[in-house]
Amino acid sequence: MEVGVKLLERQARGVALTAAGRVFLDRARLALMQIDAAGEAARRAEEPEKPGFIVGFLAGQEVVWLSETLRILREEAQDTETMLSSKSSPELADALMQGKVDVALLRHETQTTGLAFKFLFREPLMAVVPAGHRLAAQKAIRPEDLARETFISATRLSPVVRSAVNDYAAKVGITLKQEYDAENVAGAMSLVASIGGVSILPLNTTNMLIPSVVVRPLKGVPPTVDLMMGYNKSNMSPLLKRFLSRADELVNRVSQKHGFGSRTLRRH
Repeated sequence: MEVGVKLLERQARGVALTAAGRVFLDRARLALMQIDAAGEAARRAEEPEKPGFIVGFLAGQEVVWLSETLRILREEAQDTETMLSSKSSPELADALMQGKVDVALLRHETQTTGLAFKFLFREPLMAVVPAGHRLAAQKAIRPEDLARETFISATRLSPVVRSAVNDYAAKVGITLKQEYDAENVAGAMSLVASIGGVSILPLNTTNMLIPSVVVRPLKGVPPTVDLMMGYNKSNMSPLLKRFLSRADELVNRVSQKHGFGSRTLRRH
Protein backbone atom coordinates (compact mmCIF):
# COMPACT_ATOMS: atom_id res chain seq x y z
CA MET A 1 0.00 0.00 0.00
CA GLU A 2 1.31 3.42 -0.98
CA VAL A 3 0.70 6.26 1.46
CA GLY A 4 2.36 9.05 -0.50
CA VAL A 5 4.33 10.47 2.42
CA LYS A 6 7.54 9.51 4.19
CA LEU A 7 6.79 7.36 7.25
CA LEU A 8 10.34 6.43 8.35
CA GLU A 9 13.65 8.24 8.48
CA ARG A 10 17.16 7.07 9.16
CA GLN A 11 18.91 8.36 12.25
CA ALA A 12 22.32 7.73 13.77
CA ARG A 13 20.92 4.98 16.02
CA GLY A 14 18.58 3.37 13.48
CA VAL A 15 15.22 4.09 11.92
CA ALA A 16 12.54 6.27 13.51
CA LEU A 17 9.00 7.28 12.63
CA THR A 18 8.41 10.65 11.07
CA ALA A 19 5.58 12.88 12.29
CA ALA A 20 3.43 11.49 9.48
CA GLY A 21 4.49 7.97 10.42
CA ARG A 22 3.36 8.45 14.03
CA VAL A 23 -0.06 9.68 12.86
CA PHE A 24 -0.33 6.75 10.45
CA LEU A 25 0.60 4.25 13.18
CA ASP A 26 -1.96 5.67 15.62
CA ARG A 27 -4.70 5.50 13.01
CA ALA A 28 -3.66 1.98 11.99
CA ARG A 29 -3.82 0.78 15.61
CA LEU A 30 -7.28 2.34 15.97
CA ALA A 31 -8.44 0.62 12.80
CA LEU A 32 -7.20 -2.75 14.09
CA MET A 33 -8.99 -2.23 17.40
CA GLN A 34 -12.20 -1.42 15.54
CA ILE A 35 -11.81 -4.56 13.42
CA ASP A 36 -11.34 -6.65 16.57
CA ALA A 37 -14.41 -5.06 18.18
CA ALA A 38 -16.47 -5.67 15.06
CA GLY A 39 -15.39 -9.30 15.01
CA GLU A 40 -16.32 -9.77 18.67
CA ALA A 41 -19.72 -8.17 18.05
CA ALA A 42 -20.31 -10.52 15.12
CA ARG A 43 -19.38 -13.55 17.25
CA ARG A 44 -21.76 -12.45 20.03
CA ALA A 45 -24.55 -12.02 17.47
CA GLU A 46 -24.11 -15.66 16.43
CA GLU A 47 -24.29 -16.89 20.04
CA PRO A 48 -27.68 -17.33 21.74
CA GLU A 49 -28.25 -14.64 24.36
CA LYS A 50 -27.84 -15.94 27.89
CA PRO A 51 -31.15 -15.49 29.74
CA GLY A 52 -31.13 -13.19 32.75
CA PHE A 53 -33.18 -13.04 35.96
CA ILE A 54 -33.13 -9.95 38.18
CA VAL A 55 -33.81 -10.17 41.91
CA GLY A 56 -34.41 -7.05 43.99
CA PHE A 57 -33.63 -6.72 47.69
CA LEU A 58 -34.30 -4.14 50.34
CA ALA A 59 -30.95 -2.88 51.57
CA GLY A 60 -29.79 -5.12 54.40
CA GLN A 61 -31.96 -8.08 53.41
CA GLU A 62 -29.29 -9.53 51.10
CA VAL A 63 -27.29 -10.71 54.11
CA VAL A 64 -30.16 -12.96 55.16
CA TRP A 65 -31.79 -14.03 51.91
CA LEU A 66 -29.21 -13.92 49.13
CA SER A 67 -27.41 -17.25 49.54
CA GLU A 68 -30.60 -19.33 49.68
CA THR A 69 -32.15 -17.34 46.84
CA LEU A 70 -29.15 -18.04 44.62
CA ARG A 71 -29.16 -21.71 45.60
CA ILE A 72 -32.76 -22.14 44.44
CA LEU A 73 -32.18 -20.22 41.22
CA ARG A 74 -29.11 -22.32 40.40
CA GLU A 75 -31.08 -25.50 40.94
CA GLU A 76 -33.95 -24.27 38.78
CA ALA A 77 -31.93 -22.79 35.90
CA GLN A 78 -28.19 -23.29 36.05
CA ASP A 79 -27.55 -21.44 32.77
CA THR A 80 -29.49 -18.33 33.75
CA GLU A 81 -27.47 -15.26 34.74
CA THR A 82 -28.79 -13.88 38.03
CA MET A 83 -28.47 -10.14 38.61
CA LEU A 84 -29.14 -8.28 41.85
CA SER A 85 -30.73 -4.90 42.49
CA SER A 86 -30.67 -3.24 45.92
CA LYS A 87 -33.14 -0.33 46.33
CA SER A 88 -35.75 1.14 48.63
CA SER A 89 -39.13 -0.60 48.70
CA PRO A 90 -40.99 1.98 46.54
CA GLU A 91 -38.14 1.89 44.02
CA LEU A 92 -38.34 -1.90 43.87
CA ALA A 93 -42.10 -1.71 43.34
CA ASP A 94 -41.58 0.72 40.46
CA ALA A 95 -38.94 -1.57 38.94
CA LEU A 96 -41.35 -4.51 39.12
CA MET A 97 -44.10 -2.51 37.43
CA GLN A 98 -41.70 -1.44 34.67
CA GLY A 99 -40.44 -4.99 34.13
CA LYS A 100 -36.89 -4.09 35.19
CA VAL A 101 -36.90 -6.62 38.05
CA ASP A 102 -38.40 -10.13 37.98
CA VAL A 103 -38.98 -10.63 41.70
CA ALA A 104 -38.20 -8.57 44.78
CA LEU A 105 -38.20 -8.76 48.56
CA LEU A 106 -39.93 -5.57 49.64
CA ARG A 107 -42.81 -4.08 51.63
CA HIS A 108 -46.45 -4.29 50.56
CA GLU A 109 -46.54 -0.97 48.74
CA THR A 110 -50.05 0.30 48.07
CA GLN A 111 -49.38 2.69 45.18
CA THR A 112 -48.86 -0.09 42.65
CA THR A 113 -50.60 -1.51 39.60
CA GLY A 114 -50.43 -5.10 38.39
CA LEU A 115 -48.26 -6.44 41.21
CA ALA A 116 -48.85 -9.46 43.41
CA PHE A 117 -47.36 -9.94 46.88
CA LYS A 118 -46.60 -13.14 48.76
CA PHE A 119 -46.07 -12.90 52.52
CA LEU A 120 -42.67 -14.05 53.84
CA PHE A 121 -42.05 -12.73 57.37
CA ARG A 122 -43.36 -10.31 59.93
CA GLU A 123 -40.52 -8.13 61.24
CA PRO A 124 -40.65 -6.27 64.55
CA LEU A 125 -39.49 -2.68 64.64
CA MET A 126 -36.61 -2.00 67.01
CA ALA A 127 -35.29 1.03 68.86
CA VAL A 128 -31.91 2.30 67.61
CA VAL A 129 -29.85 4.30 70.12
CA PRO A 130 -26.23 5.45 70.46
CA ALA A 131 -23.96 2.83 72.00
CA GLY A 132 -23.10 5.15 74.91
CA HIS A 133 -26.66 6.34 75.53
CA ARG A 134 -28.34 5.63 78.87
CA LEU A 135 -31.07 3.68 77.04
CA ALA A 136 -28.48 1.32 75.58
CA ALA A 137 -28.07 -0.23 79.03
CA GLN A 138 -31.69 -1.40 79.03
CA LYS A 139 -32.68 -4.82 77.74
CA ALA A 140 -35.90 -3.37 76.31
CA ILE A 141 -36.93 0.25 75.88
CA ARG A 142 -40.24 1.74 77.00
CA PRO A 143 -42.01 3.85 74.39
CA GLU A 144 -42.30 6.79 76.80
CA ASP A 145 -38.50 6.84 77.07
CA LEU A 146 -38.25 7.30 73.31
CA ALA A 147 -40.70 10.20 73.50
CA ARG A 148 -38.20 12.15 75.63
CA GLU A 149 -35.44 11.93 73.03
CA THR A 150 -34.78 13.58 69.69
CA PHE A 151 -36.34 11.28 67.12
CA ILE A 152 -34.69 10.59 63.78
CA SER A 153 -36.89 9.16 61.05
CA ALA A 154 -35.56 7.01 58.23
CA THR A 155 -38.89 6.65 56.45
CA ARG A 156 -38.68 9.24 53.68
CA LEU A 157 -38.36 6.36 51.20
CA SER A 158 -40.30 3.86 53.34
CA PRO A 159 -43.99 4.80 53.56
CA VAL A 160 -44.94 1.38 54.96
CA VAL A 161 -42.46 1.72 57.83
CA ARG A 162 -43.52 5.33 58.40
CA SER A 163 -47.14 4.25 58.73
CA ALA A 164 -46.17 1.49 61.18
CA VAL A 165 -44.18 3.91 63.35
CA ASN A 166 -46.97 6.51 63.37
CA ASP A 167 -49.61 3.89 64.21
CA TYR A 168 -47.42 2.58 67.03
CA ALA A 169 -46.91 6.05 68.52
CA ALA A 170 -50.65 6.71 68.43
CA LYS A 171 -51.45 3.32 69.97
CA VAL A 172 -49.09 3.71 72.93
CA GLY A 173 -49.99 7.39 73.36
CA ILE A 174 -46.63 9.06 72.70
CA THR A 175 -45.52 11.92 70.51
CA LEU A 176 -42.15 11.43 68.86
CA LYS A 177 -40.07 14.62 68.70
CA GLN A 178 -38.99 14.25 65.09
CA GLU A 179 -36.32 16.74 64.09
CA TYR A 180 -34.62 14.86 61.26
CA ASP A 181 -35.78 12.68 58.38
CA ALA A 182 -32.85 10.74 56.97
CA GLU A 183 -32.68 9.71 53.32
CA ASN A 184 -31.96 6.09 54.21
CA VAL A 185 -31.06 3.70 57.03
CA ALA A 186 -27.35 4.48 56.87
CA GLY A 187 -28.09 8.19 57.19
CA ALA A 188 -30.39 7.59 60.14
CA MET A 189 -27.75 5.58 61.99
CA SER A 190 -25.15 8.26 61.36
CA LEU A 191 -27.49 10.88 62.80
CA VAL A 192 -28.30 8.68 65.81
CA ALA A 193 -24.58 8.37 66.53
CA SER A 194 -23.66 12.00 65.87
CA ILE A 195 -26.45 13.88 67.65
CA GLY A 196 -27.37 11.30 70.29
CA GLY A 197 -30.93 10.83 69.04
CA VAL A 198 -33.03 7.68 68.66
CA SER A 199 -34.81 5.96 65.80
CA ILE A 200 -37.19 3.07 65.16
CA LEU A 201 -36.23 0.71 62.35
CA PRO A 202 -37.09 -2.82 61.15
CA LEU A 203 -35.15 -5.75 62.51
CA ASN A 204 -33.36 -6.33 59.20
CA THR A 205 -31.41 -3.10 59.67
CA THR A 206 -29.34 -4.86 62.33
CA ASN A 207 -27.45 -6.26 59.33
CA MET A 208 -26.26 -2.71 58.62
CA LEU A 209 -25.35 -1.58 62.13
CA ILE A 210 -22.40 0.74 62.60
CA PRO A 211 -20.30 0.21 65.76
CA SER A 212 -21.49 3.42 67.43
CA VAL A 213 -25.18 2.41 67.62
CA VAL A 214 -27.10 -0.50 69.12
CA VAL A 215 -30.62 -1.88 68.72
CA ARG A 216 -32.97 -2.77 71.55
CA PRO A 217 -36.47 -4.30 71.46
CA LEU A 218 -39.44 -2.18 72.46
CA LYS A 219 -41.32 -3.15 75.62
CA GLY A 220 -44.80 -4.52 75.17
CA VAL A 221 -46.18 -5.53 71.80
CA PRO A 222 -43.81 -4.09 69.20
CA PRO A 223 -44.93 -2.57 65.92
CA THR A 224 -44.26 -4.77 62.91
CA VAL A 225 -43.87 -4.58 59.15
CA ASP A 226 -44.27 -7.43 56.70
CA LEU A 227 -41.58 -8.55 54.31
CA MET A 228 -43.13 -9.64 51.03
CA MET A 229 -42.08 -11.33 47.82
CA GLY A 230 -43.40 -9.14 45.02
CA TYR A 231 -43.69 -9.76 41.30
CA ASN A 232 -45.51 -8.46 38.24
CA LYS A 233 -48.59 -10.56 37.43
CA SER A 234 -47.93 -10.10 33.71
CA ASN A 235 -44.44 -11.63 33.98
CA MET A 236 -44.70 -15.00 32.23
CA SER A 237 -41.17 -16.16 33.07
CA PRO A 238 -41.16 -19.94 33.75
CA LEU A 239 -38.26 -19.41 36.14
CA LEU A 240 -40.29 -16.87 38.11
CA LYS A 241 -43.13 -19.37 38.42
CA ARG A 242 -40.78 -22.07 39.69
CA PHE A 243 -39.07 -19.69 42.10
CA LEU A 244 -42.42 -18.58 43.55
CA SER A 245 -43.40 -22.22 44.08
CA ARG A 246 -40.37 -22.61 46.35
CA ALA A 247 -41.03 -19.52 48.49
CA ASP A 248 -42.02 -21.59 51.53
CA GLU A 249 -38.83 -23.61 51.21
CA LEU A 250 -36.86 -20.36 51.03
CA VAL A 251 -38.45 -19.09 54.24
CA ASN A 252 -37.90 -22.36 56.08
CA ARG A 253 -34.25 -22.60 55.07
CA VAL A 254 -33.54 -19.00 56.01
CA SER A 255 -35.33 -19.47 59.35
CA GLN A 256 -33.23 -22.50 60.20
CA LYS A 257 -30.00 -20.94 59.01
CA HIS A 258 -30.38 -17.68 60.91
CA GLY A 259 -32.24 -18.99 63.94
CA PHE A 260 -35.34 -16.86 63.52
CA GLY A 261 -37.83 -17.77 66.20
CA SER A 262 -41.42 -16.98 66.96
CA ARG A 263 -40.40 -14.00 69.10
CA THR A 264 -38.57 -12.26 66.28
CA LEU A 265 -39.92 -13.07 62.82
CA ARG A 266 -43.31 -14.69 62.88
CA ARG A 267 -45.13 -16.43 60.07
CA HIS A 268 -48.82 -15.85 59.42
